[in-house]
Amino acid sequence: MEEIVVKNPQKRIDKYLAEVTDLSRSTIGKMIESDYILVNNKKVKNSTSLKIDDIITIKDNFKEDCDIVPVKMPLDIVFENENVILINKPSGLTVHPGSGNYNNTLVNALLYYTKNLSNIGGDERPGIVHRIDKDTSGLLLVAKNNKAHQILADDFKNKRIKREYIALLNGVFPHNSATIDAPIGRDEINRKQMCVTSKNSKKAITHLKVLKRYKNHTLASLHLDTGRTHQIRVHMKYIGFPIYNDPVYSQKKCTEFGQFLHSAKISFHEPITKEFLEFEVPVPKYFQDYLDQLEEI
Repeated sequence: MEEIVVKNPQKRIDKYLAEVTDLSRSTIGKMIESDYILVNNKKVKNSTSLKIDDIITIKDNFKEDCDIVPVKMPLDIVFENENVILINKPSGLTVHPGSGNYNNTLVNALLYYTKNLSNIGGDERPGIVHRIDKDTSGLLLVAKNNKAHQILADDFKNKRIKREYIALLNGVFPHNSATIDAPIGRDEINRKQMCVTSKNSKKAITHLKVLKRYKNHTLASLHLDTGRTHQIRVHMKYIGFPIYNDPVYSQKKCTEFGQFLHSAKISFHEPITKEFLEFEVPVPKYFQDYLDQLEEI
């Protein structure tokens, strides 16, 4: 459950929530009709006008009826057996359907590729054990059956699966390594963003290691002890070295490619055979081309 305290009055609730959340107005309307959204613990209509300090309650686990169709798309499969698929996801591809995007996601591509996917995550997230942001590239594990899904989910929860991210940061980071231990929660002003805050937040720890310094940038390796939404992006902004080209957290003009953040390496035990597996993929060409340009400066 999420609570939002209204700061801007005299707006319809559906319009207001569309501005401050990731939900579409159509989804908001359906949630209001199903009593998943309340104002001051009372039922409302889409047209209800809000007042300052109204408290909007958004209940969890709303499921929107939709048909997720298989769509033919190229998949960069790094590894596959009868239990798992390891995908090298390109920047720009959303992992699962939502917020009005039901046809151009990794899930649509997976449904076209195979009928063997776990269903623990529901109709909108078949096979999806974990996710990475739309504009974050790199390695993502998919479960092909429920037993594998359950084991992988437990391995993620108990930190038995190790991942390394590569990021290009704005600015020259002065230390060789650092650990950022700062709780993350929803930004009270811009609800579409996360931030370091003590209010309604969860513990978040990120480990940073410098790989290379450029004139005005730093290439860094990052490991997570926790998996909060936008964790690396929020923590890098918090320490004053936001990820280069991040359209949300860098506060600078960005290209369509989005943040230079790449899930480069993963190590895990195959959930059924228990074989130890480790894989690594290079950063995308656009990312590498920019690094090459930095070498010349």
